[in-house]
Amino acid sequence: MGVLKAICISAEKGTVKTPVPVAVLKPEHGLEGDAHAGKWHRQVSLLPAESIGKVRALLPELADGAFAENLITEGVDLAGVAIGDRITVGEAVLKVTQIGKECHQGCAIREITGDCIMPREGIFCRVLAGGKIAPGSTVDLESGLQDRSFPAL
Repeated sequence: MGVLKAICISAEKGTVKTPVPVAVLKPEHGLEGDAHAGKWHRQVSLLPAESIGKVRALLPELADGAFAENLITEGVDLAGVAIGDRITVGEAVLKVTQIGKECHQGCAIREITGDCIMPREGIFCRVLAGGKIAPGSTVDLESGLQDRSFPAL
């Protein structure tokens, strides 16, 4: 079991996100107030604090949200998840829909950090069950609950 280290949102896609002290995950929508929320398969993004820490060793001023990640986790093996796996964050339940992504041309995040780790280490999810979350919320992989089906949104 791990912990939620930070929650980050932004009003526009493709920009650095800003940390918030508390947020609401809405089922089949995502984080309230975040540009990536909506009826699609990448409602919420997760990135491990351990990966961010490696970049922060080179860029100590790197802020949470610099990779446009929504949720920063610690102590959870996100590298070991598969599409269809479920992740609980507090009382909310997320379903992994995509692992990694292609970085678009002119990526502002890559320009700021020098290397965007989101395409290699980012996890994207749909929200199955919502709830209020805050840094310190528990994060856990729900073993044995892999659901490989993807019903229409």
